[in-house]
Amino acid sequence: MPLGTLDRTPPPFFRQGPSALSKLTIFSALALFLMVADMRFQVAKPLRVALATALYPVQWAVQQPLVWFQGGGKYVESLRTAQLAADDAQKRLGAMAQRASQSDQLMLENARLRGLLALRERVTGPGQAAIVLYDAADPYTRKVIIDKGLVNGIAPGSPVLDESGVLGQVTRVYPAVSEVTLLIDRDQAIPVLNVRTGVRGVAFGDAAAHSGTLELRFMSANADVQVGDLLTTSGVDGVYPSGLPVARVEKVERRLESAFVRIYCTPVALVDGASFVMVLNPIAAEAVVARPAPEVVSLPIKKGKSK
Repeated sequence: MPLGTLDRTPPPFFRQGPSALSKLTIFSALALFLMVADMRFQVAKPLRVALATALYPVQWAVQQPLVWFQGGGKYVESLRTAQLAADDAQKRLGAMAQRASQSDQLMLENARLRGLLALRERVTGPGQAAIVLYDAADPYTRKVIIDKGLVNGIAPGSPVLDESGVLGQVTRVYPAVSEVTLLIDRDQAIPVLNVRTGVRGVAFGDAAAHSGTLELRFMSANADVQVGDLLTTSGVDGVYPSGLPVARVEKVERRLESAFVRIYCTPVALVDGASFVMVLNPIAAEAVVARPAPEVVSLPIKKGKSK
């Protein structure tokens, strides 16, 4: 190969261009020119708009992981806040339900106290209010315990009423509490008066355990007794004042082979749910009749005949 045909130019790597200082000066001047031109004439504004439009999808795609992360954090925080709010609302709802039940209980107690006061206005004898503490432990009797005793002046045999009528009788008195035998107890009996007919009778507690009824015994088969008749105290026993509601006739059984009719009655008092009661003094203790003092008759003194 002839030597004249060889390329004697240096490769591009060894080519010498403008110096670095010259390049810095040129590009600095160009940047300064573009800055001044953009500030004065807004020459770069279309370019910025085009670049912003072209780069928006890239910016959106790059920002999505951050947006998802922030959204997930807000979702978790909002879920936790919602759970706390739900727990707080549940607690408030429970407290409001408890207050509502207490309010209903207080309204029921107020209604019973008002009824007891209204019944007290019809009773002329002295009495005092008491609270039923609990039922007696004996399963074969129907008795309750009240919070008044000897220190409060409670006497055995005192009649006990609730807001509806006669509840029972005090049968045992302790220093601080008393035992009240309900009128539905099998050992209890109370003289009653049929308000419709004026016929007197005696109502006994039903012998069946936990029956909660009374039985009007020893009434003839042709006695005028109807379902719904109101029985009140007759007052002939010296214990209960007359006119107090006792029971209503619930069922009348007439049998041809029997000379007596079987009459079942439902007490008007709340024998299974009384809370407040009134204890009266027995009318026999109040009916103290003063015996009249004997009159002193002065006889005229006869003077003897003088001799």
